[in-house]
Amino acid sequence: MRIQVETEINAPIGTVWKCWTTPEDIMQWNAASDDWHTTAATVDLREGGVFSSRMEARDGSMGFDFTGEYTRVAEPTVIEATFGGRFLRVEFIERAGSVLVREEFDAEDTHPVEMQRSGWQAILDRFRRHVEAQA
Repeated sequence: MRIQVETEINAPIGTVWKCWTTPEDIMQWNAASDDWHTTAATVDLREGGVFSSRMEARDGSMGFDFTGEYTRVAEPTVIEATFGGRFLRVEFIERAGSVLVREEFDAEDTHPVEMQRSGWQAILDRFRRHVEAQA
């Protein structure tokens, strides 16, 4: 099953793309809630390149690595990747004065679909706030 989340960002597409693909920016927005944070991120933004984000609870009780491989990079409109055997597509759709960011990804079997959707949406909403603060 595929899950889709999206948000509209009031910023130029160049700023949106930079904030999505720059490790320093990723570390500032990549968390679903304030009690988590990203402590490290790497990006090799090319087809066949890899990405990684280390996400940890702020209290140090747990953490995990989110890693994958880019399968398509069409700057500044599309990124496709695989992670853990699952598919991810991110579209950056330029509109008059804004950019619609749409993520579509394969659901995993461990957590309920709605929990996955709300977690990914929360991260995307943090991304929007981060980008709009940069613009």
